[in-house]
Amino acid sequence: MDSTFIYIIVTGIVALLAGIFIAGKLIYAKDTKKKLDDAELQAQKILTDAQTTAENLKKEKLLEAKERFVQLKAESDRDVLEKTRKIGDSENRIKQKEVTINQKELALDKQMKDNESIKENLNRQIDVVSVKRNELEKHQEEHIRRLEKVAGLSAEEAKSQLIESLKQEAHAQALAIQQEIVDDARQKANKEARKIVIQTIQRTAAEQAIENSITVFNLESDEIKGQIIGREGRNIRALEAATGVDLIVDDTPEAIILSSFDPLRREIARLSLQRLVSDGRIHPARIEEIVEKTRRQIEEQIMEIGERTVIELGVHGLHKELVRIVGKMRFRSSYGQNLLMHSREVANLCGIMAAELGMNPKLAKRAGLLHDIGKVPDEETELSHALLGMKLAEKYGENPAVINAIGAHHDEVEMQYVISPVVQACDSISGARPGARREIMQQYLQRIKDLENLAMAYPGVEKAYAIQAGRELRVIVEAERVTDNDSDKLSFEIAQKIQTEMTYPGQIKVTVIREKRAVNVAR
Repeated sequence: MDSTFIYIIVTGIVALLAGIFIAGKLIYAKDTKKKLDDAELQAQKILTDAQTTAENLKKEKLLEAKERFVQLKAESDRDVLEKTRKIGDSENRIKQKEVTINQKELALDKQMKDNESIKENLNRQIDVVSVKRNELEKHQEEHIRRLEKVAGLSAEEAKSQLIESLKQEAHAQALAIQQEIVDDARQKANKEARKIVIQTIQRTAAEQAIENSITVFNLESDEIKGQIIGREGRNIRALEAATGVDLIVDDTPEAIILSSFDPLRREIARLSLQRLVSDGRIHPARIEEIVEKTRRQIEEQIMEIGERTVIELGVHGLHKELVRIVGKMRFRSSYGQNLLMHSREVANLCGIMAAELGMNPKLAKRAGLLHDIGKVPDEETELSHALLGMKLAEKYGENPAVINAIGAHHDEVEMQYVISPVVQACDSISGARPGARREIMQQYLQRIKDLENLAMAYPGVEKAYAIQAGRELRVIVEAERVTDNDSDKLSFEIAQKIQTEMTYPGQIKVTVIREKRAVNVAR
């Protein structure tokens, strides 16, 4: 009974739950259908709106396309009209050219007909001229035969004599004209050159100092002379052997004379002797030590002098070995003139002169400073100092213009750059300053003698005198053998020969004197 009741109750509950579930499903189905209907209505609305928008866009694009088509058609019509107009103009021009060409053809045909008649006329005239020329040649031959018979000379001989006389006359006139041109050019060139040189010299201050071959070493007392000489002369012999300098110890009070042709050796000996005397320990071993230390100190001093010189002159980028050679110039001399002072002066002169001439003053200074580096070689060589200096400059990578200026400043190589004659001129200016140099007497006398002998070698020269220390050569000629025109020619030739065959400082004036003397005695 109880189980049956429970079963009925459970069955009823289940049926109730099933009914509730079915009722919920029905409600949910109604809601879903409603939403589907709403969505379908909305989709239809959107589709309708899209169709309307598409129709509007289609109409707008069609309108724009029609407007663009109308615009392009108008532009095309304008282009066609323009091309048609140009074609028409071209056709008109072609027609005009055709008309012009036809006219020219007609004129050319007429001209050709006229030329044919002219040609026929010319041919007739040529025939007449040929006949006349033949007659003239016959008359000329007859005339020449008559002249040969009268003169007793053939035509070739007369022609040769005439040509020779004309040649001599033309040669004399050419020499006179050449001399006039050279004198005029020299006068103008000398005037301008003198102006530049004077301005350059005036703007360059130079000290003139004559180097000697001896140095006097002063002592506090004569007692020190014994220590310097040493026992049996060992100390003085060691000092002379170490320095290569002759020490002269004589009766001169409180002084020792250091004698050597090399200023560098004399300076090393002087400093070494000064240190030895100050130290008081003078013996051969000490002498060698002091001399070696002094030599190293002088090398350092040489580099300092070279560096200071190039800095003062504004010459940059110089090779260290060239700087050392420049410093070494301080202890060298040329004809008594200190080589470094001479090179500095030439560098300054070159810089000023180059600036006056519109050239590169720095390059000119560089060439002027290095022009004599061949005079201080580390090794003996047979080359001249100009060629040796050129090789050194080339070895250490100098500018080609500087290399050529060094080698050409004594005309040993050809001048290839404008700067080369500037260096040569400034070198001559520095060497020709009063008191700058002195020559050995034998060399001076030999140069004077060579100068006179050179003039005496010419025919017609009676006497030749070198005056003004060799700055002028006066040549006296025989009036019977040398004419006035020959005097001009002789002066020019002697001057040219001196330039090519002799080496001399400055310039030499050549004066040819020709005079006619008539002498009678009244008795």
